[in-house]
Formats: sequence, structure tokens, C-alpha cells
Amino acid sequence: MFFNARIKPVLPGLMLTLLVAFVAKLAEHAEHVFMGRGWVESLVFAILIGVLVRSIFGLAPVFCAGVQFCAKTVLEVAIVLLGASISAQAIGNAGGGLIAAIIATVCISLFVSFHIGRALGLSKQLSMLVACGNSICGNSAIAATAPVISAKSDDVAASIAFTAVLGVLFVFALPLVHVALGLSPAQYGIFSGLTVYAVPQVLAATAPAGALAVQVGTLVKLIRVLMLGPVIFTLALIGGRARETKLPIAQVVPWFIIGFIVMMAFRSFGILPDIALAPMRTASSFLTILAMAALGLSVDIRSVMHVGGRVIATAILSLLVLCTLGLLVLIILT
Repeated sequence: MFFNARIKPVLPGLMLTLLVAFVAKLAEHAEHVFMGRGWVESLVFAILIGVLVRSIFGLAPVFCAGVQFCAKTVLEVAIVLLGASISAQAIGNAGGGLIAAIIATVCISLFVSFHIGRALGLSKQLSMLVACGNSICGNSAIAATAPVISAKSDDVAASIAFTAVLGVLFVFALPLVHVALGLSPAQYGIFSGLTVYAVPQVLAATAPAGALAVQVGTLVKLIRVLMLGPVIFTLALIGGRARETKLPIAQVVPWFIIGFIVMMAFRSFGILPDIALAPMRTASSFLTILAMAALGLSVDIRSVMHVGGRVIATAILSLLVLCTLGLLVLIILT
């Protein structure tokens, strides 16, 4: 009974996602064999292959449950395990200054992005959806913000459609920024964490720069995600809906962020035995590739064709603003 109700619906999508992840690992191996080194990480291959499969063949309903499971639950477990590879000492001495910079970046980006949307003729609701998606955590922020500001379903669909596509394209472009600007792994991690839309995209974008970039980028991104609760509550107050709006704790502080912080604390205080660290890193890496494949399978590149030009312009200009703020943070902190 349990197998039929809970596990069986997930299996087709899980098998498809595993296949995409396997092909991604083969592609990475082929790079080493034929080119002498790996230019593109398997994480990025997984996203790219997933996007191509979804965009060319579509995604039958039978695969949806498994793909969603990998994109959400598997990713969350991978993030928790990633916390075991990070210690407070490894992050350096940025401390309170970095946290203040993250908060300031989110607030400024929200304000500027909203007004860019309004200047381009978008409604207040659609402008705020794009601003929240850009400034905090992509589709998750859009979905959480929509009911608070009474956004129309068409506005939600429009903002999510292009945010998903733009987020993936940005992941492919970021390593070029790393090389062009000559950023250190820690600097690149900060910049990625401040600018990339979603947690899995941060993992994919920072992987080419090494473990420290991944660790710093993930930490910075998770602090950005924590801004979602205060932002939603503030919007509810502004809209006079504070009493109507119930903020689920899972939206304000998702369980995997708590797990990530706990694991990082365990590592920092030496609670985790050294013998467990390597297997946990391996498991986190494998689950992350699986989640990347699911992320790619969730994105249909053709959906951008149905999004209005003003939404596209707003999203791109907002991302440029966020990148500018990210560079300013690097200048101030380093």
C-alpha cells in the first residue's frame, strides 16, 4: 500500500532524472578523455541536457512527480549534507559585514527592480513579482509573494516563465565573469550567491571554481533566502493584510536551511567525525547532480516565447542591477 501510494508515482520521473544525470557524467568523462580536462562540470551538463530533453520532447505527466521530487526533496537533502563540508572558519572574517551587505543588496534590488517594472509599464503586482524573484530566490519567492499581493495567475505565470529560463542562461554565463574579472574562489562565491536566482543554480555556477566557491556561494544564497519571510511580512503590512496573511514556518525558514546551519555548526565545533565527511560530500555531490537534471527537466525554453517583451526587459535590467550591486559588495568587502 505504501509503495503504491508514495513511491510508485515517483519512479518514472526518478528513472528519467537518473538517466539525464548519467548522461551528464558521461559527457564530463568524455571531456577528460578527448580534451584532456573538464571545461564544463557535470552539474551544468545535467541542466543543459535536461532543458534540451524537456524543450524537444516535452514532459509527460507520468514523469512530473519524480522530477518534482528530485528538484525539491533530493536537492534539499543535498543542501543539508553540503553544510557538513563548511565550517565557520572556512568562510573567513567577513562575518557581520557580509550579512549586512546581503540584506542591503536584497532591499536595494527590490526597490530598483520594482520601479524598473513600473517605468516599463508593468502593473504593481507584476513588477513586485519580478522584483522578488530577481532579488530573493526566483520562482519560490514569486510563488510565496503572489497571494500576499493578490497577483493574477497570468502575472505569476509570466514572471515564473522567464525567471526560470533567464536563471539557467545566467548560470552558463557566470563562469565567464569569473575568468574575466579574475575573482578569487571566495569572491566568486559571494558574487554568485548574491546574483543567482535559485540555490541549485548557485551550486552549478560555482562548481567550476572549486569547493570554497561552492561553500561561500551557498551560504550567501541561503541568507538571501531567509530574507523572504521579512519581505513577505512587510508587503502584507503595506497592503493592510498582515492579519489575513499566515506565514507558514516552512516558507519563512525552510527546513533544509535549518539543517544546513546545524550541519555547519556540527562541523565547526568538531561534532562530526572526520571519517564521515568524505562520504557526506560524495552523497551531496551525487544528489546535487540529480537535482540539476530535474531542474533542467522543469524548464521549457519555448515558454519564453509566451512572455511579454516588457517582462523580459524588466527581468534583464533587474538582473543587471543585481550584478552591479554584487560587484559593489566585492569592492567594499575586499
